[in-house]
Amino acid sequence: MTFHKAKTEFLEYLEIEQNRSQKTIRNYDHYLTRLEDYAGNINVANIDDELVRKWRLWLNRLGTNTSDELQKNTLNYHLIALRSFLKWCSKRNIKALPPEKIELARVSRKEVTFLSKEELSNLFAQPDLSKLAGKRDKAILELLFSSGLRVSELVNLNKEHVNLKLKEFTVRGKGQKDRPIFISDEAAKWLQEYIDSRNDTIPALFINHTRQKQKEDRSGNYQRLTARSVQRMVAKYARLAGITKHVSPHTLRHSFATDLLMNGADLRSVQSLLGHSNIATTQIYTHVTDPHLKEVHKKFHSK
Repeated sequence: MTFHKAKTEFLEYLEIEQNRSQKTIRNYDHYLTRLEDYAGNINVANIDDELVRKWRLWLNRLGTNTSDELQKNTLNYHLIALRSFLKWCSKRNIKALPPEKIELARVSRKEVTFLSKEELSNLFAQPDLSKLAGKRDKAILELLFSSGLRVSELVNLNKEHVNLKLKEFTVRGKGQKDRPIFISDEAAKWLQEYIDSRNDTIPALFINHTRQKQKEDRSGNYQRLTARSVQRMVAKYARLAGITKHVSPHTLRHSFATDLLMNGADLRSVQSLLGHSNIATTQIYTHVTDPHLKEVHKKFHSK
C-alpha cells in the first residue's frame, strides 16, 4: 500500500474509530506529511530503519523561524505520529516496520514554574472589580487555580456546564476523555458574581466584552473569549502584580497541582484531577516532595 493512501485511511481511523479531535488529526496529518515530503509517496513496506534515521536527520536540520534546528520535543511529535501510524498498520496486517523500532529523542525534563501563596494573592488582587471585564478576569483566575483546567478547556465552557451549587462539573479534555472538576467556594462565588452581572443570552461562560468584538458578530457567535486572550490577560495581571517570572494559564495549572501535593495529596489523585493519561506526565511535579524527604527520613529512619 502506498504511504499516502495508508495515511488517509489512518487519519479516517483516528476520526471515526478513535474519536480523536480535529486538532489532533490535523497535527498527525502535518507530522506524517513531513515524511511524505522527505521520502515521497513510497510503499509503506519501504519504510525501514535507515529511512527513519535519514528522515530524523532531515527533520533535525529543518529548523524553524527562530532556530536552525527543530526542538527535540517537536521532533518527538513527528516520531510519535509515525509510531501510531505503524501500530495501525500492524493491526491492519499491512507489512510495515515494527512500531517498537521507533525510539524517541531524549529530552531534558521541563522545569515546572508555579506561584507562591503571596504571588497568587497579588495576582488575584489585580482585576478591576468595578468593571464587568474585571469581574470576568477575577472569575477566570480563581477558576484556573481552583480547578487545574487547561486554558482550552476553560474557554470552551458554557454557563450550563458549571454547577455552582454542587461546585463541580465534568469537562472533556485531551483524547476526548471526561474528568470531574471541583471548584472552591471562592471560585464559585466569583463565577456567580460575574454571571449575575451579565445582561445577555450568550451561552459561553466567558465572553469578550469589548465593543469592537460585539460589532463583529451581533449573534454572539464570535464573542467567546479565546485561549490567546486569556493568556494575554494572565500575563498582564502578572506584570501588574510585580511577578518577574513568566506566568501563563498553565502556570496556574502547575500551581494547582503543586498546592495539592504540598498539602498531602497522592500522585495518583493529582493525575486524575489533571486528566493525565500517564502517571509519568504527573511526575514532573515530584520536585514538590523533595523538601519533605529529609523530614520523612528523620521520622521513619531516625533509629
